[in-house]
Amino acid sequence: MADERAEAYWRTRTGAPRSRGVLAPAAGEPALGGSGSPVGMTRHAPSPALAELVRHYWVPRWQLPPGRTVTQRVLEYPSANLVVEAAEAAVWGPSLGLGSRTLAGSGWAFGVLLQPGVAPLLLGRPARALVDPARGIPLDGVPGAAPALGRVAEATAAADEERAIAEFERWLGALGLEPGDDARTVRRLVERAEHDRALTRVTQLADSEGLGIRRLERLVREQLGLTPRWLIRRYRLQEAAERLASADAPPLAELAAKLGYADQAHFTREFRTVVGETPGGYARAARTAG
Repeated sequence: MADERAEAYWRTRTGAPRSRGVLAPAAGEPALGGSGSPVGMTRHAPSPALAELVRHYWVPRWQLPPGRTVTQRVLEYPSANLVVEAAEAAVWGPSLGLGSRTLAGSGWAFGVLLQPGVAPLLLGRPARALVDPARGIPLDGVPGAAPALGRVAEATAAADEERAIAEFERWLGALGLEPGDDARTVRRLVERAEHDRALTRVTQLADSEGLGIRRLERLVREQLGLTPRWLIRRYRLQEAAERLASADAPPLAELAAKLGYADQAHFTREFRTVVGETPGGYARAARTAG
């Protein structure tokens, strides 16, 4: 049942359970979930009743030999993640630049990508307080969080992801969180920025919902703590990274034009600023990684 639900969920979005935000590994490092990789990832759709609160669940597991580390680099989605680990549970907002985590030894995590506007409701904090976090925000004071997320951790550690999701949804659903109209509008804006490849300008995003620029800016800042321009650029950079890592990567000038950059130089500068290497260097490293 869960597999059927997940298949339908992903088919209506990207056609496969994957994350465009996870960057290709550096040269010499294993691909996430690749053949023989010591790092794996599963993703699950939420139940229909929780779809307004949760975008998807992600569960990484890793087992590395002594002295070996793997660094995961992520161009994060414009929303917060609730992450349950063995020792703690916390909410992490999006990083404005490149997010990364170095894995060592063995371990797991149970991650929940929350829909836009949900984290402020859950924590009682403004969205801007969650952006570019130095550390995760604990769920102290959220009713029932400690025992419920403890059960989620126990199920995840036992590799029973179905039970972990059920425990999490039982707790989150009981909180009675109700995203308002503004949160729903921003959710539509986020989905449009992600999937409409022709959308490259803030005016296009505003027009898609019949909004003025100032109203758009206010909504996105209130619900995400971000700007509309950042939102559009983040998804275009995710797309760029995905295309560059493919076997049939397009010429850089062509890719820059498709993503709405004035020219290849602007694209290269922004990609290097955020990712830390040029598009050409990233493409070469992606092709030799493994």
